[in-house]
Amino acid sequence: MLSFEESGKERLPEVKTTKSRAETPFFVSRNELQLSQEQAEVFHLIRVFTFGPAPRWYHLPGSIDTTCELQESTFLAVPKAG
Repeated sequence: MLSFEESGKERLPEVKTTKSRAETPFFVSRNELQLSQEQAEVFHLIRVFTFGPAPRWYHLPGSIDTTCELQESTFLAVPKAG
């Protein structure tokens, strides 16, 4: 998706949505984190909350690891051969 600032500068948005409140934790993939680090100058995490008839939102510009506290929560399990 192409997105631009009013000035014409490119913007790279990532949208995370919840029906709950603004502080509700959300999942971020390893690829999303890496992209936000590599493209911090144009990356914007857009958080939509209280999704429904009257949704609200905020945005966090830059690398996700500088705008959010990250906590490991999942592991990829691959069965061992043999």
